Amino acid sequence: MNRFGLTCTVVVSAALLALAGCGEEDSTAVSAPSASASDTSTAPSAAAPSSSTGAAGGASDKELCQNAKSAGDEMKGAFLTAMQSGKEPEPAVFQEIMKGLEQKMVAAATVGGDSKVAGLMRDFAAEAGKVAAAADPGTAAANPTFEKVGEDLSAACKAAGVKATF
Repeated sequence: MNRFGLTCTVVVSAALLALAGCGEEDSTAVSAPSASASDTSTAPSAAAPSSSTGAAGGASDKELCQNAKSAGDEMKGAFLTAMQSGKEPEPAVFQEIMKGLEQKMVAAATVGGDSKVAGLMRDFAAEAGKVAAAADPGTAAANPTFEKVGEDLSAACKAAGVKATF
């Protein structure tokens, strides 16, 4: 295994496993577009005041968090499949996984309007998009901004009653 492969695998493994969360909350996920969807807008939004019922009749924070957790779980499954393939996954595999996560988070956040959780999901999606676009996704995933947005989203979801780690 070359140095890049080892570094990428270790860093991305840690980031993705942390993202997958350890929640036991059963979630009902809204269908999200596949990783090949063409909508890739990822502009971060300003966080709005938290709303437990969603802004302007949108999804509740709990529903948003359940959908975010589901997106994280799907990504974890794709990551584990890549790791169990018997060969060292190429950076492109990690990039594809993170691009899918970005798209699923954006799609899930759309139904949240301007709630704080929806804003955090869009911010997290933007950071996942940066990781996906990086030549070395392992190093890109280990950046403090990505970690901070993940921690903020995890805390907001915990407050909404969904145990998930991003």
